[in-house]
Amino acid sequence: MAELVDLYANRIKKYSVFDIVTLPDVKNTRNMPIQEQKVKEATKIIQSIGGDDYVILLDENGKELKTIEFSGALEKMFFLPKKRILFIIGGPWGFSELVYARADYKMSLSKMTFPHQLVRLLFLEQLYRVFTIIKGEPYHHE
Repeated sequence: MAELVDLYANRIKKYSVFDIVTLPDVKNTRNMPIQEQKVKEATKIIQSIGGDDYVILLDENGKELKTIEFSGALEKMFFLPKKRILFIIGGPWGFSELVYARADYKMSLSKMTFPHQLVRLLFLEQLYRVFTIIKGEPYHHE
């Protein structure tokens, strides 16, 4: 899976400045209440967000978009007066209210639950696909 993530990340870099940032896991969670885990994770997430960033949460309760709809939405986001567009994948328990409060948009890849590594791969493939649609390249078929 890591090879495929690298493949799509490198493809995306041909279209835009792009980085994957992985925040360190919250430590010693064995006996920690879920809400406390979510708040600690939220603190790390919030610290990594700039005031002029556009924040999109990949969240099962977010808006489901077809690939073509996602390409149109992303194209519009490029014209926002924001420094970066951040796509954030939450932890195993989801996002805390602190992160939801900072989000500009919530998007769902599926109503199903997937492991983080698989979500990353699925999302990167879709992001690459969206860039090819925006550029009019023959990758996406509809």
